[in-house]
Amino acid sequence: MTSLTDRYVAATLRAVPAPRRAEIATELRASIEDMIDGRTASGEDAAAAEREVLTEMGHPERLAARYADRRLQLIGPTYYLVWQRFLKGLLAVVPATVGVVVGVIKATVEGEPGPAIGAGVTAALQTAVQIAFWVTLCFAVLERTDTSLNLPDWTVDQLPDGPVERDVRLTDTCAAVAMLLLTLAFLPWQHLQSWVTGTDGGRIALLDPALWRSWLPVLAAVLVASLAVEIAKYRARRWTWPLVAVNAALDLAFAVPVVMLLLTDRLLNPDLVARFGWLREGEHLETVATVSVVVIAVITLWDVVDSVLKARRHHA
Repeated sequence: MTSLTDRYVAATLRAVPAPRRAEIATELRASIEDMIDGRTASGEDAAAAEREVLTEMGHPERLAARYADRRLQLIGPTYYLVWQRFLKGLLAVVPATVGVVVGVIKATVEGEPGPAIGAGVTAALQTAVQIAFWVTLCFAVLERTDTSLNLPDWTVDQLPDGPVERDVRLTDTCAAVAMLLLTLAFLPWQHLQSWVTGTDGGRIALLDPALWRSWLPVLAAVLVASLAVEIAKYRARRWTWPLVAVNAALDLAFAVPVVMLLLTDRLLNPDLVARFGWLREGEHLETVATVSVVVIAVITLWDVVDSVLKARRHHA
């Protein structure tokens, strides 16, 4: 044995459990000697044969992992697909939701609309990093402990019926998301940066400020949930019946409170009504409320019917 083989054996033994080092050293040296002897018997130079043998055996730590039955991947094939699906599902919804909520709170509760967007983006990125780290850590622990997830075995019955044609286009999804974000941003904006000013030069909120203690946070939460539905719809490539049901519930959750507030004259800021005298004349305020209710009802009905028709077309 030369120092080259000794160095290879020593490098291998450093990465194996101490109780097995003597056994592995004997076995490894014997294997190397046999392989070198086989090459030198055919006339190859001993030094060259040794170098080629050790090169073929590969990295010492990789060889040590085989001796110790140790995995060299963070997450192996047993858990990888589950980890991937779980991580994608969380990253598709949670960071965006947290970012929007933090931004809304920053703009409304803390009264700082300027830094709201930056705070929301930062919170979303931090949430994504935390999710990726902890989910990966959990699956790495499962990998190392050989914990069974008791998942059902895959069968051919799980194969999809056929390629699913995309019915939801990226442009439509982007437009819907943009509209929802604008509506969500409007809620704090109209309170803090309204274009309507009073006689004293102060800004007048469009909606009743008292609603921030009741309905406006609820409406903001509905808008955030609607964002999640748009993302889920795009990922599903089409309307599904569960998505139709959730979308209809969210439409009603937004429309019903707004209609109720309009009909009871509790949506608009009383100072706004007082600022514009024509709203107080005759039945103008009632007319505005009635027209708004009709528009909201038509939009809600159209959205629900449209989603039902698209879902039926794909399930026909």
